[in-house]
Amino acid sequence: MVMAADPVTSPFLEGNFAPIREEVEAENLRVIGEIPAGLEGMFVRTGPNPQFDVIKGYHWFGGDGMLHGVRIRNGKVSYRNRFVDTWGYRKEKEAGHALWGSGIGAPEFDNPNGPSRGNTGNTALVWHDGRLFTLWEAGDPHHIRLPGLETAGTYNFGGKLLHAFTAHPKVDEKTGEMLFFGYNMMGFDMAKGGAKVPYLQYSVVNPNGEITLTTPIDLPRGVMMHDFAVSEHYSIFMDLPLVFDLQRAMKGESPLYFDRDLPARFGLLPRHGQGSEVRWFEAPSCYVFHTLNAFEEGDEVVLDACRMPSVNMGALDSTVAPTPESRKLMEDSDQALFRWRFNTKTGAVKETQLDDQVSEFPRVNDALAGYQARFGYAARFGGDSGMPEADAIIKYDLQAGTNRVHLHGPNRFGGEGVFVPRPGATSEDDGWVVTYVYDGNTGGSEFVVIDALNMEAAPLARVPLPQRVPYGFHGAWISEERIANQR
Repeated sequence: MVMAADPVTSPFLEGNFAPIREEVEAENLRVIGEIPAGLEGMFVRTGPNPQFDVIKGYHWFGGDGMLHGVRIRNGKVSYRNRFVDTWGYRKEKEAGHALWGSGIGAPEFDNPNGPSRGNTGNTALVWHDGRLFTLWEAGDPHHIRLPGLETAGTYNFGGKLLHAFTAHPKVDEKTGEMLFFGYNMMGFDMAKGGAKVPYLQYSVVNPNGEITLTTPIDLPRGVMMHDFAVSEHYSIFMDLPLVFDLQRAMKGESPLYFDRDLPARFGLLPRHGQGSEVRWFEAPSCYVFHTLNAFEEGDEVVLDACRMPSVNMGALDSTVAPTPESRKLMEDSDQALFRWRFNTKTGAVKETQLDDQVSEFPRVNDALAGYQARFGYAARFGGDSGMPEADAIIKYDLQAGTNRVHLHGPNRFGGEGVFVPRPGATSEDDGWVVTYVYDGNTGGSEFVVIDALNMEAAPLARVPLPQRVPYGFHGAWISEERIANQR
């Protein structure tokens, strides 16, 4: 085991980024305000949470996955949290201490436990074919049982999953399909003896949970491709200049660097096409962690996403000296909501900035993923710390070109807001936005319910939670009907 001479320090191990250790359950929680009639189900969010003290390097993306769930049933609210029971988590739990560093630098080839802890399941969640999956950037989904948040194991679609599974698949609720990709930044697979593999592969899962298409897509180099988007007839891939460099990794540095001399490339592939059919469109150099949505309008495919002119991966890594500038991942990046229009007839590209507020974790009403939506929701990063802390949720009216902001309050910070439609909703935004909020004044956390039709108002309901919920990544709302009929 590799031991550190001194404890690893990082801003991402402090404050509300700091991990918690306990798995707890609590019933009949106090509600401030009132739970709206019709809101029944479970809000689950995943995020990084090292189970033991970090022994070597810490990158925010590298912690063990932990699920936090709030369930509303018959007007009563309960909470529970669970670690994602991954292979690496079990190995360290058996040892009683950390076995690997938590960075994303060079693999630890001299580590007798293996080169890394691997799949942490700490990034995002998706519901499809009666199952909830927690996801990671480069491994199989982990199947999660509700409401207990138990890990049933990894899931490989009956052995037909032949490549890594993105943290951000897209589910088309009109067709029932799930579209996803997997990327390999190195271009070879150590598990297969160093065999050469495509940098990018794309797959389609039918409504019955069967993979019906897998195809490689040619890329000139290995890049970090965190998200993509789909429209009714296309899947849209982003070949952006966050480039993988093996030599950097071998020196213990972050293997990823942003190459400002490369353009941004967006690839449109017919949804059920072969990789050779992809058509690339070039735009000014930038990076996108997360897309809001895509849709088709005449000859154009329209993509909305939170765009950064560059990205500083070192801002999330404890191996980088914690100067004020090194921690500026977002606040100095002009990261904001943009729109691209790709004309499939002429090949023209039009890029437009839709807002100037620093935003991330964009979401739409899930029923409209891949189709034109009027409204979108994003976390606003407006704190003074230079850290990715969200002081508000923005509701965008993409038709009117306006927005409304829900402020969490002084020294209160949230995360991704997930839209939940009201049963029998009469409009696209008839429902609620739910999230977790950390209250820096008390050191506690709350589950909050916001009226999506009245975003600027105080929450309809606040539920103080029995323990602090550290900042995490992505969440999902699962209705009681889905919980009752899960597979």
